[in-house]
Amino acid sequence: MTSFAEAIAAAERLLRAAGVAEPRRDARLLLADLLACDVSTIIAWPERRLAREVAAAFEARVRRRAAREPVSRIVGRREFWSLTFLVSPDTLDPRPDSEVLVAALLEEVLDRQAPLRLLDLGTGSGCLLLALLSELPKAKGLGIDCSAAALETAQKNAERLGFEARAEFRLGNWGEGLTERFDLLVCNPPYVPEEEIAELEPEVARWEPRRALTGGADGLEAYRILLPQLEHLLERGGRAIFEHGLGQAEAIEDLLPEDTWSKRRSRDLAGHDRALMLTRRE
Repeated sequence: MTSFAEAIAAAERLLRAAGVAEPRRDARLLLADLLACDVSTIIAWPERRLAREVAAAFEARVRRRAAREPVSRIVGRREFWSLTFLVSPDTLDPRPDSEVLVAALLEEVLDRQAPLRLLDLGTGSGCLLLALLSELPKAKGLGIDCSAAALETAQKNAERLGFEARAEFRLGNWGEGLTERFDLLVCNPPYVPEEEIAELEPEVARWEPRRALTGGADGLEAYRILLPQLEHLLERGGRAIFEHGLGQAEAIEDLLPEDTWSKRRSRDLAGHDRALMLTRRE
Protein backbone atom coordinates (compact mmCIF):
# COMPACT_ATOMS: atom_id res chain seq x y z
CA MET A 1 0.00 0.00 0.00
CA THR A 2 1.06 3.61 -0.62
CA SER A 3 1.98 5.85 2.31
CA PHE A 4 0.69 9.37 2.81
CA ALA A 5 4.13 10.74 1.96
CA GLU A 6 4.45 8.68 -1.22
CA ALA A 7 0.99 9.61 -2.42
CA ILE A 8 1.57 13.31 -1.78
CA ALA A 9 4.98 13.26 -3.48
CA ALA A 10 3.58 11.57 -6.61
CA ALA A 11 0.64 13.98 -6.71
CA GLU A 12 2.94 16.98 -6.28
CA ARG A 13 5.05 15.92 -9.25
CA LEU A 14 2.00 15.53 -11.47
CA LEU A 15 0.44 18.81 -10.41
CA ARG A 16 3.67 20.74 -10.75
CA ALA A 17 4.11 19.43 -14.29
CA ALA A 18 0.55 20.59 -15.05
CA GLY A 19 1.38 24.14 -13.97
CA VAL A 20 -0.58 24.15 -10.70
CA ALA A 21 0.69 27.02 -8.54
CA GLU A 22 0.75 25.24 -5.15
CA PRO A 23 0.96 21.53 -5.95
CA ARG A 24 1.87 20.19 -2.49
CA ARG A 25 -0.76 22.28 -0.74
CA ASP A 26 -3.46 21.18 -3.17
CA ALA A 27 -2.44 17.53 -2.92
CA ARG A 28 -2.70 17.66 0.86
CA LEU A 29 -6.09 19.37 0.72
CA LEU A 30 -7.45 16.76 -1.66
CA LEU A 31 -6.22 13.87 0.44
CA ALA A 32 -7.36 15.38 3.74
CA ASP A 33 -10.85 15.91 2.33
CA LEU A 34 -10.97 12.36 1.03
CA LEU A 35 -9.97 10.99 4.44
CA ALA A 36 -12.20 13.47 6.32
CA CYS A 37 -9.27 14.65 8.41
CA ASP A 38 -7.18 17.81 8.84
CA VAL A 39 -4.16 18.61 6.70
CA SER A 40 -2.15 18.49 9.92
CA THR A 41 -2.88 14.76 10.14
CA ILE A 42 -1.42 14.23 6.65
CA ILE A 43 1.72 16.13 7.67
CA ALA A 44 2.10 14.54 11.10
CA TRP A 45 1.68 10.90 9.97
CA PRO A 46 3.52 10.57 6.62
CA GLU A 47 4.08 6.84 7.16
CA ARG A 48 0.40 5.95 7.36
CA ARG A 49 -0.80 3.77 4.52
CA LEU A 50 -3.68 4.28 2.11
CA ALA A 51 -6.02 1.42 1.31
CA ARG A 52 -5.99 0.52 -2.36
CA GLU A 53 -9.44 1.94 -3.08
CA VAL A 54 -8.60 5.19 -1.26
CA ALA A 55 -5.36 5.53 -3.21
CA ALA A 56 -7.28 5.08 -6.45
CA ALA A 57 -9.83 7.71 -5.45
CA PHE A 58 -7.03 10.11 -4.56
CA GLU A 59 -5.32 9.54 -7.90
CA ALA A 60 -8.58 10.32 -9.67
CA ARG A 61 -8.87 13.59 -7.77
CA VAL A 62 -5.29 14.52 -8.59
CA ARG A 63 -5.93 13.91 -12.28
CA ARG A 64 -8.88 16.27 -12.11
CA ARG A 65 -6.70 18.91 -10.45
CA ALA A 66 -4.00 18.37 -13.08
CA ALA A 67 -6.67 19.26 -15.66
CA ARG A 68 -6.83 22.56 -13.72
CA GLU A 69 -10.18 21.89 -12.11
CA PRO A 70 -10.13 23.97 -8.90
CA VAL A 71 -9.84 22.18 -5.56
CA SER A 72 -13.13 23.76 -4.49
CA ARG A 73 -14.93 22.19 -7.45
CA ILE A 74 -13.46 18.79 -6.65
CA VAL A 75 -14.37 18.83 -2.95
CA GLY A 76 -17.57 20.82 -3.52
CA ARG A 77 -17.02 23.68 -1.10
CA ARG A 78 -14.99 26.80 -0.42
CA GLU A 79 -14.27 28.94 2.65
CA PHE A 80 -15.28 32.59 2.52
CA TRP A 81 -15.42 35.05 5.42
CA SER A 82 -14.55 32.12 7.74
CA LEU A 83 -17.71 30.32 6.61
CA THR A 84 -17.85 27.18 4.47
CA PHE A 85 -19.93 27.43 1.30
CA LEU A 86 -21.08 24.74 -1.08
CA VAL A 87 -20.18 25.51 -4.69
CA SER A 88 -21.50 24.08 -7.94
CA PRO A 89 -20.85 24.40 -11.69
CA ASP A 90 -23.53 27.12 -11.71
CA THR A 91 -21.85 29.41 -9.15
CA LEU A 92 -18.69 31.45 -9.06
CA ASP A 93 -16.00 30.16 -6.74
CA PRO A 94 -15.94 32.59 -3.76
CA ARG A 95 -12.57 34.35 -3.63
CA PRO A 96 -10.74 36.22 -0.88
CA ASP A 97 -10.67 39.45 -2.92
CA SER A 98 -14.47 39.56 -2.84
CA GLU A 99 -14.36 39.78 0.96
CA VAL A 100 -13.53 43.46 0.47
CA LEU A 101 -17.20 44.04 -0.39
CA VAL A 102 -18.34 42.58 2.92
CA ALA A 103 -15.71 44.44 4.94
CA ALA A 104 -16.39 47.79 3.24
CA LEU A 105 -20.16 47.58 3.79
CA LEU A 106 -19.74 46.58 7.42
CA GLU A 107 -17.53 49.64 8.00
CA GLU A 108 -20.52 51.80 7.06
CA VAL A 109 -22.97 50.12 9.45
CA LEU A 110 -23.07 52.12 12.67
CA ASP A 111 -25.51 49.78 14.44
CA ARG A 112 -25.01 46.11 13.66
CA GLN A 113 -28.16 45.26 15.63
CA ALA A 114 -30.35 47.31 13.30
CA PRO A 115 -33.08 45.47 11.31
CA LEU A 116 -31.50 46.24 7.95
CA ARG A 117 -32.76 44.99 4.57
CA LEU A 118 -30.03 43.60 2.30
CA LEU A 119 -30.09 42.88 -1.43
CA ASP A 120 -27.57 40.70 -3.27
CA LEU A 121 -27.86 40.91 -7.06
CA GLY A 122 -26.33 37.95 -8.88
CA THR A 123 -26.11 36.05 -5.60
CA GLY A 124 -24.59 32.81 -6.96
CA SER A 125 -23.58 30.70 -3.96
CA GLY A 126 -25.04 33.35 -1.64
CA CYS A 127 -21.62 33.94 -0.08
CA LEU A 128 -21.81 37.76 0.01
CA LEU A 129 -25.33 37.93 1.40
CA LEU A 130 -24.80 35.19 3.97
CA ALA A 131 -21.46 36.60 5.10
CA LEU A 132 -23.19 39.91 5.78
CA LEU A 133 -26.04 38.21 7.64
CA SER A 134 -23.47 36.46 9.83
CA GLU A 135 -22.33 39.90 11.04
CA LEU A 136 -25.75 41.59 11.17
CA PRO A 137 -27.96 39.41 13.40
CA LYS A 138 -31.17 41.44 12.99
CA ALA A 139 -30.85 41.93 9.23
CA LYS A 140 -32.79 40.10 6.52
CA GLY A 141 -31.68 39.63 2.95
CA LEU A 142 -32.85 38.87 -0.55
CA GLY A 143 -30.63 37.19 -3.15
CA ILE A 144 -31.47 37.44 -6.86
CA ASP A 145 -29.98 35.30 -9.62
CA CYS A 146 -30.93 34.38 -13.19
CA SER A 147 -29.87 30.76 -12.59
CA ALA A 148 -32.30 28.46 -10.78
CA ALA A 149 -29.46 26.00 -10.16
CA ALA A 150 -27.36 28.72 -8.51
CA LEU A 151 -30.29 29.66 -6.29
CA GLU A 152 -30.62 26.04 -5.20
CA THR A 153 -26.99 26.12 -4.05
CA ALA A 154 -27.52 29.44 -2.27
CA GLN A 155 -30.58 28.07 -0.46
CA LYS A 156 -28.61 25.03 0.68
CA ASN A 157 -25.88 27.30 2.00
CA ALA A 158 -28.40 29.38 3.92
CA GLU A 159 -29.83 26.25 5.51
CA ARG A 160 -26.42 24.76 6.36
CA LEU A 161 -25.32 28.03 7.99
CA GLY A 162 -28.58 28.54 9.88
CA PHE A 163 -29.72 31.68 8.02
CA GLU A 164 -32.72 30.24 6.17
CA ALA A 165 -35.16 32.30 8.28
CA ARG A 166 -33.42 35.55 7.32
CA ALA A 167 -32.43 34.86 3.70
CA GLU A 168 -34.78 34.65 0.73
CA PHE A 169 -33.75 33.78 -2.82
CA ARG A 170 -35.62 34.59 -6.03
CA LEU A 171 -35.15 34.00 -9.73
CA GLY A 172 -34.75 37.30 -11.54
CA ASN A 173 -32.79 39.60 -13.82
CA TRP A 174 -30.80 41.99 -11.61
CA GLY A 175 -33.22 44.43 -9.94
CA GLU A 176 -35.92 44.18 -12.59
CA GLY A 177 -39.42 44.02 -11.14
CA LEU A 178 -38.40 44.54 -7.52
CA THR A 179 -40.67 46.91 -5.60
CA GLU A 180 -38.95 46.70 -2.21
CA ARG A 181 -36.32 49.19 -1.07
CA PHE A 182 -33.14 48.16 0.71
CA ASP A 183 -30.57 49.65 3.07
CA LEU A 184 -27.57 47.79 1.67
CA LEU A 185 -26.96 46.33 -1.78
CA VAL A 186 -24.04 44.10 -2.71
CA CYS A 187 -23.19 42.86 -6.18
CA ASN A 188 -20.36 41.03 -7.92
CA PRO A 189 -21.47 41.28 -11.56
CA PRO A 190 -19.67 39.83 -14.57
CA TYR A 191 -16.98 42.35 -15.53
CA VAL A 192 -14.38 40.57 -17.67
CA PRO A 193 -14.24 41.90 -21.26
CA GLU A 194 -15.23 39.16 -23.68
CA GLU A 195 -11.88 39.03 -25.48
CA GLU A 196 -9.99 38.59 -22.18
CA ILE A 197 -11.79 35.43 -21.05
CA ALA A 198 -9.35 33.12 -22.84
CA GLU A 199 -6.41 34.84 -21.11
CA LEU A 200 -7.64 34.00 -17.60
CA GLU A 201 -6.15 31.20 -15.53
CA PRO A 202 -7.54 27.78 -16.63
CA GLU A 203 -9.21 27.37 -13.24
CA VAL A 204 -11.36 30.38 -14.14
CA ALA A 205 -11.67 30.22 -17.93
CA ARG A 206 -12.52 26.51 -18.06
CA TRP A 207 -14.49 25.97 -14.88
CA GLU A 208 -16.36 29.13 -13.88
CA PRO A 209 -19.85 29.72 -15.36
CA ARG A 210 -19.19 31.92 -18.37
CA ARG A 211 -22.23 34.14 -17.90
CA ALA A 212 -20.91 35.03 -14.43
CA LEU A 213 -17.65 36.25 -15.99
CA THR A 214 -18.43 37.95 -19.29
CA GLY A 215 -19.17 41.65 -19.07
CA GLY A 216 -19.53 42.29 -22.80
CA ALA A 217 -17.05 44.00 -25.07
CA ASP A 218 -15.70 46.43 -22.45
CA GLY A 219 -16.69 44.58 -19.25
CA LEU A 220 -19.25 47.24 -18.28
CA GLU A 221 -22.42 45.74 -19.77
CA ALA A 222 -23.93 44.72 -16.41
CA TYR A 223 -23.20 48.11 -14.80
CA ARG A 224 -25.12 49.89 -17.55
CA ILE A 225 -28.16 47.82 -16.57
CA LEU A 226 -27.64 47.93 -12.81
CA LEU A 227 -26.76 51.54 -12.07
CA PRO A 228 -30.01 53.08 -13.39
CA GLN A 229 -31.96 50.67 -11.15
CA LEU A 230 -30.29 51.79 -7.92
CA GLU A 231 -32.42 54.85 -7.23
CA HIS A 232 -35.53 52.65 -7.09
CA LEU A 233 -33.87 49.91 -5.01
CA LEU A 234 -32.18 51.84 -2.21
CA GLU A 235 -33.59 53.81 0.67
CA ARG A 236 -32.39 57.37 1.13
CA GLY A 237 -28.91 57.08 2.59
CA GLY A 238 -28.70 53.49 1.39
CA ARG A 239 -25.43 52.07 0.16
CA ALA A 240 -24.50 49.84 -2.74
CA ILE A 241 -21.15 48.21 -3.40
CA PHE A 242 -20.01 46.64 -6.65
CA GLU A 243 -16.97 44.51 -7.39
CA HIS A 244 -15.14 45.44 -10.59
CA GLY A 245 -12.04 44.61 -12.58
CA LEU A 246 -8.69 46.37 -12.65
CA GLY A 247 -8.92 49.90 -13.97
CA GLN A 248 -12.71 49.94 -14.28
CA ALA A 249 -13.64 52.17 -11.32
CA GLU A 250 -13.42 55.48 -13.16
CA ALA A 251 -15.42 54.21 -16.14
CA ILE A 252 -18.17 52.98 -13.78
CA GLU A 253 -18.19 56.30 -11.93
CA ASP A 254 -18.64 58.08 -15.26
CA LEU A 255 -21.92 56.21 -15.74
CA LEU A 256 -23.41 57.86 -12.64
CA PRO A 257 -25.05 61.29 -12.23
CA GLU A 258 -22.83 63.34 -9.91
CA ASP A 259 -25.65 64.84 -7.84
CA THR A 260 -27.24 61.53 -6.80
CA TRP A 261 -24.38 59.44 -5.41
CA SER A 262 -21.28 59.84 -3.30
CA LYS A 263 -18.51 57.40 -4.19
CA ARG A 264 -15.75 55.55 -2.35
CA ARG A 265 -13.29 53.00 -3.68
CA SER A 266 -12.01 49.97 -1.74
CA ARG A 267 -8.85 48.01 -2.47
CA ASP A 268 -8.25 44.25 -2.58
CA LEU A 269 -5.51 42.20 -0.92
CA ALA A 270 -3.03 43.20 -3.63
CA GLY A 271 -3.72 46.91 -3.18
CA HIS A 272 -5.77 47.33 -6.38
CA ASP A 273 -9.09 49.14 -6.57
CA ARG A 274 -11.59 46.25 -6.42
CA ALA A 275 -14.92 47.63 -5.22
CA LEU A 276 -16.91 50.83 -5.65
CA MET A 277 -19.18 52.01 -2.84
CA LEU A 278 -22.10 54.24 -3.76
CA THR A 279 -24.17 56.08 -1.15
CA ARG A 280 -27.50 57.58 -2.12
CA ARG A 281 -27.57 61.20 -1.00
CA GLU A 282 -30.25 62.19 1.51
